[in-house]
Amino acid sequence: MKLVEIYTDGACSCNPGPGGYGAILIYNGNEKEISGYNNQTTNNRMEVFAVIAALRALKEPCNLKIYSDSAYLVNAFEKNWIDEWRRNYWAAAEKKKILNLDLWKSLLLELNPHKYVFIKVKGHSDNQYNNRCDALARGEIKRYLDKIKDGGDTSQK
Repeated sequence: MKLVEIYTDGACSCNPGPGGYGAILIYNGNEKEISGYNNQTTNNRMEVFAVIAALRALKEPCNLKIYSDSAYLVNAFEKNWIDEWRRNYWAAAEKKKILNLDLWKSLLLELNPHKYVFIKVKGHSDNQYNNRCDALARGEIKRYLDKIKDGGDTSQK
């Protein structure tokens, strides 16, 4: 199986509010950037959706290294929270339903054919790919807000 590295980031203005996501897929020295926005969302939703969008760009099962600065996202897998949530019928330890259930279920479906590991990176530091993903996500928010100001089509991308 091919080894693909995926860097992701999500951003939100006025959490909740307009949000953006960015992802970079790297395979064999080639890079592909993906980005988009949602007009009403949260930062955590954009963090998870960035990975979903990246996975949807893959055409075959791969070995994946998924990098994110989101502890919410990475810890769900690296600390096995997601397995615990599933055992508890999608409830957290305090029996409260977990947030963003729709995205967690979609993410698991998209991850299913792949072998993967999530890797936490420090946000807003010297990681060039994380910084580029952040710029993509923030650029999408700006693009959305500019469309509103100009009266253009604001359908989600």
